[in-house]
Amino acid sequence: MPIALLALTISAFAIGTTEFVIVGLIPTIATDLHISVPSAGMLVSLYALGVAVGAPVLTALTGRLPRKALLLSLMALFTLGNLLAWKAPGYESLVVARILTGLAHGVFFSIGSTIATGLVPKEKAASAIAIMFTGLTVALVTGVPLGTFIGQHFGWRETFLAVSGLGMIAFVGSLLFVPSSIPHTPPASLLQQARVLAEPRLLLVYAKTAIGYGGSFIPFTFLASILQDVSGFSANAVGLVMLVYGVSVAAGNIWGGRLADRHGPIPALRLVFLLLAAVLFVLTFTAPHPWLVVATVLAWGAVAFGNVPGLQVYVVKQAERHTPDAVDVASGLNIAAFNLGIAGAAWAGGLIVTHLGLMHTPWIGALVVLVALGLTELSGRLDRAAGFDARGTLPAGAAMH
Repeated sequence: MPIALLALTISAFAIGTTEFVIVGLIPTIATDLHISVPSAGMLVSLYALGVAVGAPVLTALTGRLPRKALLLSLMALFTLGNLLAWKAPGYESLVVARILTGLAHGVFFSIGSTIATGLVPKEKAASAIAIMFTGLTVALVTGVPLGTFIGQHFGWRETFLAVSGLGMIAFVGSLLFVPSSIPHTPPASLLQQARVLAEPRLLLVYAKTAIGYGGSFIPFTFLASILQDVSGFSANAVGLVMLVYGVSVAAGNIWGGRLADRHGPIPALRLVFLLLAAVLFVLTFTAPHPWLVVATVLAWGAVAFGNVPGLQVYVVKQAERHTPDAVDVASGLNIAAFNLGIAGAAWAGGLIVTHLGLMHTPWIGALVVLVALGLTELSGRLDRAAGFDARGTLPAGAAMH
């Protein structure tokens, strides 16, 4: 493995940690800054909005910059954003810090895959991308619980200081080891991206992604508050429960990928969305019971991200069919859809907490996931009407409608 790939993986780890660690710190931040829990939850929304804007728009605008210079600029912006969060005098400056880091996140994952594949021979391209993305998975398993632990014991600001330290390590690693001349083709223009968004079948996938992912994030944004205020866990124990969730996510991601490979994306998504809705409904009743809620969180992690492989495979299949000259654009816009779902969910969750109460977030989240299940059924029917099987391929001898 080229050492430059390790620098990219550390960058992905730092970025993944800063995105999700906020969930474990929301009650602490709300108390310290004298704001409501829903206002603290908006820090999740605004970060995700930064990612959703940064991925397509800033990637297109920075398309002609040398890759190494852009990578170093992104890690510098990411580090400065986290240092600003560390020193934020109030809520408004913390909001600015989260948006800045979200913008860096969006562009990093748009260009990171092409940089990773440029570091290895062609036959190892998929492995290089997989290695870089393990940084995200490891962030969920170790970075988020560790960051939550730091926040609970030393203050939430110190969590952002620790993440900015990771950003500095990633910056230095990229500066020293990423080669200056990485070949790249300029990413898609905003006009090319707009053409993809005019394709109804791809819009259906993006809606499924945003709604399915968003349904889970309505309660997930306020998981730390549920664990402390309803389940009765101490602030210190929240980090341990987040660790349980992270380990389960890592396993669920692999399971979701194998399910989509074996049965095709639509049957896999149908099962994952159904299980996810069931787990969120169950959480409504298990939340007051500490051991039952830990078991529910374990089950939740196993299905929460299990839809990601199926959604990504499905959007590529749809793009190959409907916009074959813009498959990469279509895939990248699905990442934006994930983050739009997170942004909308955290905002909606805040409204639910304000007007209905904390424990209305799980069952409403379950209903939203069922909408994604309905869209999945619609996609499957449209595929069958066009003569495609569950794997999205035409049976031998069939003509495409």
